[in-house]
Amino acid sequence: MFYEDTIAAIATSSKDGSISIIRISGPEAVNIVSNSFVGKSGKKIDLTQKQSHTIHFGYIKDSNGEVIDEVIVLLMMAPKSYTMEDVVEVQCHGGSFVCQILLEHFVKEGVRIAQPGEFTKRAFLNGRMDLSQAEAVMDVINAKNEFALSSSIEQLNGRVSEKIKSLREKIIYNIAFIESA
Repeated sequence: MFYEDTIAAIATSSKDGSISIIRISGPEAVNIVSNSFVGKSGKKIDLTQKQSHTIHFGYIKDSNGEVIDEVIVLLMMAPKSYTMEDVVEVQCHGGSFVCQILLEHFVKEGVRIAQPGEFTKRAFLNGRMDLSQAEAVMDVINAKNEFALSSSIEQLNGRVSEKIKSLREKIIYNIAFIESA
């Protein structure tokens, strides 16, 4: 179930830091970033012609050709991404102001601001993870100690799902045995 719209969100903490990340996912993710991206030399770079899982250094420019920020762009093409859609991560200078300006620029270019948890929802609905793993993402984010983090990571890696699958197989086998008897 792939979506027709393209979403974006600030993927890093709301506190100011040295680097911020804007994540963009959907069918137009690469095109939207490519329309605004120029290399360090100032020449336009067509990101649609670049391979998946590559990194590119340059600038994002607004519709007037003014540089918004110096960035690093990471390309992850479907289905080998978190959401199983085309995903672009734009790493920019930290700070809520520059990040907000970049996000607003991408909205003008055609993205929709993602709802909280929407990237994980897309990963779940596109079959990248099961419900237990999707729930574990929030548990990892909210972990307050090593035990909670360790438990959440195990769930994220599919341990709970594997146990449920094993129990289900045993139950089905026993039901079949009982019915045949």
